[in-house]
Amino acid sequence: MSKLIAVCGSPGSGKTTTALKLAEEIYYEKKASVQFVSPDLSVPCMAYLFPNGRDSELYSLGAILDRTDIFIEDVLRETVNVKTMSNFGFLGYKLGENKYSYARPTEDKIMQLIRVLRDNTEYIIVDCTCDEKDLISSIAKRDCDAAVQLFVPDMKCISFYASCANQFLIIGEKRIKVMNIMDKDIYLPVREADAHFGGTDFCLPYERDQTTDDNGIVVGADRSLKIQGGDRKDSKGGDAEWLRT
Repeated sequence: MSKLIAVCGSPGSGKTTTALKLAEEIYYEKKASVQFVSPDLSVPCMAYLFPNGRDSELYSLGAILDRTDIFIEDVLRETVNVKTMSNFGFLGYKLGENKYSYARPTEDKIMQLIRVLRDNTEYIIVDCTCDEKDLISSIAKRDCDAAVQLFVPDMKCISFYASCANQFLIIGEKRIKVMNIMDKDIYLPVREADAHFGGTDFCLPYERDQTTDDNGIVVGADRSLKIQGGDRKDSKGGDAEWLRT
């Protein structure tokens, strides 16, 4: 059975990098088919995920949602694939596209897309935006099997959640709270922020040696998703069941 994982959080909390790393980890470790979905129209993902890609090789999520009905052929036609990674696809918007490029999709249309993806992909990773009017992100958080909610130990993140906490209530018990350390060169009140947010399940430590692999995906020194404490342990020392199952 397919799994839909929503990656969400405050602006600048590392959602896209975490979502990409999570998708890559699942692909290599579980040998599973993975579809990465970015509904962001303010910063279309194709522009920075494939900066050297030719326009004829890049496609648009908007073209799928603009159709009367959505079938697997439509999804395959608009999916950007990586040549060295079979069964790993990307859906997102192209450079130059914005909220005026396509008609605003309805909930029924987005549900059609999710059903098609669930029927044909083992894991769907949605890189959710912070825009509460973004239907794709809202439905992904509502209907996901698990949600990775990112926090950063700074005042910008605290201010965001103080104003926008309601948009995360639909996640319910499916959330996995992750503290993401974005910088190690300055003092960060990690424990204080953790207490403020009611505790987190994981802590992603800062890793200076990030680079880009042959597929243009941001990776660390190895292909593992680095969790504070090592070996993908949760805050109680147990295995991370949400990833293994």
